[in-house]
Amino acid sequence: MDGPLAGVKVLEFTEIIAAPLAGMLLSDMGANVTKIEPPWGDPWRSTQPCSPTDSRPFIAYNRGKKDVTLDLGFDVSKEIVKKLLVDVDVVLVNYRPDVALNLGVDYESLSKVNPRIIYCEVTAFGRSGDDSLKPGYDLIIQGMSGLMNAEAKIVDGTPQHISSSPLVDTTAGFSLAWLICAALFSRERTGLGQKIETTLMGTALALMGMRYVQVESLDAENRLETLNVLHSLRSADVAFADIMNIYQAGHPPVPGHIYYRAYATSNGAITVGCLSDPLRKQLLQVLGVTDIRFEDGYDPLDAESIAFGEELVRSVEKMFLEKTTEDWLNIMETNGIPAGPVRYVEEVFDDPQVIANNLTVDVEHASLGTVRMVGPLATFSETPLRASPISALGQHTDEVLLELGYTEENLEEWRKLGIIR
Repeated sequence: MDGPLAGVKVLEFTEIIAAPLAGMLLSDMGANVTKIEPPWGDPWRSTQPCSPTDSRPFIAYNRGKKDVTLDLGFDVSKEIVKKLLVDVDVVLVNYRPDVALNLGVDYESLSKVNPRIIYCEVTAFGRSGDDSLKPGYDLIIQGMSGLMNAEAKIVDGTPQHISSSPLVDTTAGFSLAWLICAALFSRERTGLGQKIETTLMGTALALMGMRYVQVESLDAENRLETLNVLHSLRSADVAFADIMNIYQAGHPPVPGHIYYRAYATSNGAITVGCLSDPLRKQLLQVLGVTDIRFEDGYDPLDAESIAFGEELVRSVEKMFLEKTTEDWLNIMETNGIPAGPVRYVEEVFDDPQVIANNLTVDVEHASLGTVRMVGPLATFSETPLRASPISALGQHTDEVLLELGYTEENLEEWRKLGIIR
């Protein structure tokens, strides 16, 4: 059986992470995705390379696509794009707005050729405002959105970005796939194509969730006071680490944070997640400790509460060090408390639960052989998803151009000129 997006044709003008990931997700759902790269390749191919033209980061976001090399700076390339557009459903772009325009792959140009296209672009900051034409990557957006400071991770006086995952880019990729599916559904009802715009900045704000919520009647005055303090400290050239200490003092954590965190054990680490009072009280019972937060009149900002919370954390951390991870997991499971082991990435490939749910798949790469990576993230009972092979740089250039009616002589000439690889 075919996937839910079988028959949908996608043309990608993408690089790095967000939009390539979206194209891969659409491919997993059955879409026919063709990625257009310059002859020298997506710049992501040269990061952590595992062959002269491939890298682990590129592979992670680009399986299941036909790969065509084309230098869009040539007039003949623009003509080829117009031919490809005739029966395309979706165009996916993540260049800066001015770059897309200069290359002739902006919405206005492409929709004249095919008005039914769903044109989806992600920019760093959006098309309006002073920053609209600036480049922006995950790291930069983490800093500008407040996400980096919200982590409060300071090393040698410098804020540290969240580096275990490009979380803004990744979330934007999922958002793009979601938006495209909605636009395709709308077109089924109305017959109209349209342009979709989304931003990395908006994605970062959405990721902060409850941290990016302001209740005007409760928070406006405090926010203004915080802004005034920050501005005055910056004007006085106060060191960032000192500013951060002052800022965190105004946002104190809840004392006695023992319910939703990781703990070191005698042979590893474990996570415990108690997000309701019944679960919190169950954990207290298992550990044999009390918490004054459940007493009448508890004030989290009271000096006694803070001191009690600090001691509670120290004592519980010591308890967890007295047993193995396996012992604690058995105890938590027996008592209905959500918990799990802290693993290293290399261990997860062989995890029985991951394997049982096909969350890791083996796919073939044209030159590298078998690649093990994350699989499709859902199952459809009637239109199953599947992970398709990974293409080499320019692997389908000849195939696609010959199907458009060009000749071997054309291809040879363009290869000499550097238009194709």
